[in-house]
Amino acid sequence: MKESDLTTEPLGQNLIKLISNLCFSVFVFSVLIFTVIAITYQPPDPWLESAPALTKLFTQSENATFKNDNSILKTGEDLVAAPVVSPSAASITEAVIEREERITNLSLTSDCEDLKVVNCSDPRVLLTVEKFNLKIFKSIVFLDYQTPVNGSKADECDVAWRFRNKKEKSWRKYRDFRRFTFGNGDNCTYKVVHASGWHSGINARRPRNRLTPTRGGRNVKLPAPVRDEEINDTIPTLGSDVVFRKGKYLYYSRGGDYCKGMNHYLWSFLCGLGEAMYLNRTFVMDLSVCLSASYNPSNKDEEGKDFRFYFDFEHLKEVASIVEEDEFLKDWKKWDRAHKRKVPVKKISTYKVTPMQLMKEKSTIIWRQFDAPEPENYWYRVCEGEAAKYIHRPWRALWKSKRLMNIVTEISGRMDWDFDAIHVVRGEKAQNKELWPHLDADTSPDALLAKLPGMIQPWRNLYIATNEPFYNYFDKLRSQYKVHLLDDYKELWSNSSEWYNETMLLNDGNPVEFDGYMRVAVDTEVLYRAKTRVETFYNLTKDCKDGINTC
Repeated sequence: MKESDLTTEPLGQNLIKLISNLCFSVFVFSVLIFTVIAITYQPPDPWLESAPALTKLFTQSENATFKNDNSILKTGEDLVAAPVVSPSAASITEAVIEREERITNLSLTSDCEDLKVVNCSDPRVLLTVEKFNLKIFKSIVFLDYQTPVNGSKADECDVAWRFRNKKEKSWRKYRDFRRFTFGNGDNCTYKVVHASGWHSGINARRPRNRLTPTRGGRNVKLPAPVRDEEINDTIPTLGSDVVFRKGKYLYYSRGGDYCKGMNHYLWSFLCGLGEAMYLNRTFVMDLSVCLSASYNPSNKDEEGKDFRFYFDFEHLKEVASIVEEDEFLKDWKKWDRAHKRKVPVKKISTYKVTPMQLMKEKSTIIWRQFDAPEPENYWYRVCEGEAAKYIHRPWRALWKSKRLMNIVTEISGRMDWDFDAIHVVRGEKAQNKELWPHLDADTSPDALLAKLPGMIQPWRNLYIATNEPFYNYFDKLRSQYKVHLLDDYKELWSNSSEWYNETMLLNDGNPVEFDGYMRVAVDTEVLYRAKTRVETFYNLTKDCKDGINTC
């Protein structure tokens, strides 16, 4: 063997070992880096976008080149992946009905004489209605029924039930009552000969004609025919001084977010609520909302709106620890007057003090003050930067008002839950030819008539969710569709409506305007419940949603 072979072989082996060790070191280092990232990673907020992107989305200026689409309003129940199931929300299915029949031996009844006269309290009547409803209303989950009562004729019964639309992503329940006409079916059973429409079974409705105290202590007579007894948006109180003193509170003074757009307001409000949850403190909440001019016919900001007009305060109380600002300040002053030792307060004048720095703060009250000029005085600044990794906005806590959702349910119910919908964006965007050059023409009645037949069958119930101000603008569509617009249901917020009387109570006996934000909220939710949904952008026009060259 040559000497060169003896020296080359060990050199090659050493080189291979060196490369192997280097590769293994890189592998170990990569695994270590990946592990650190996995441990420290914090997921973004539920809208599946980064916090900076959402901040830009929710807080951009009203005068920005590209404006938000304010014709659709999403809240927590629109963002969750699946319906939130309530423990008491077991639904009535075919299996449940069959089990009830077996238990009562109703299907084995052989004497048909007693069916000649309809007895509304007969369990067979209710079972017949349950079967009928399951067959007809495929989009509804039926939760419970009341015992049927007599209708206006011998063969009629009025039946009430509670339900939820299958597209509803909350646990809330809604109520309907209808009138049914019965005949004799096969094997000594009843059958439904005719079913009347939404809220037709007036004998099954709950009576309502009572005096109710307002926040100012006055009694107001409420003549509306139906009332949602399940709504409980009363303001919680802390109770005794001892309870107040034992609590831990996060108090945000009013900042520059007040009277900004509603998206901006929600982005900031949920930042404060999220920080309170992170610090395990009770959030002091100002129920007064300033509605931006963009939602008011007067085109002026309107202060003094109640949070409960727009959002579900009952649900918020259930998922978050909150106290109303006036009640909180009253208890605070009461304590300071009655005790020599004042309540410990930590005042913070800049958003740059992070929630993480406050984790060990023992003061009863952490008081964030937002006195700096804009944009330094925006609440959402607290949740920027490093804090975004720790503060998660609790979107699950924010649902639309149940009173507004009752209007949504009534509109959908009057169409028997069998309708399609189109979302027609017009308004300022249709007038701005520079950013949306084709939108006006693409959403004209003639253009809609040409495009819709390929997407929606003729003579279907067609709900149009739109910001078009002229009611008769869509009249041409009535030649092919049963057109429904929000203004077709004005009586649902008129001065004889449930909504009118209930919101008047919240407003100390003063009438509440059904404003632009409420209109868009209702339009949005009816649109979501349609069987077929056609959008302006992507379906009706080639223009981009946020302006030219942004698709």
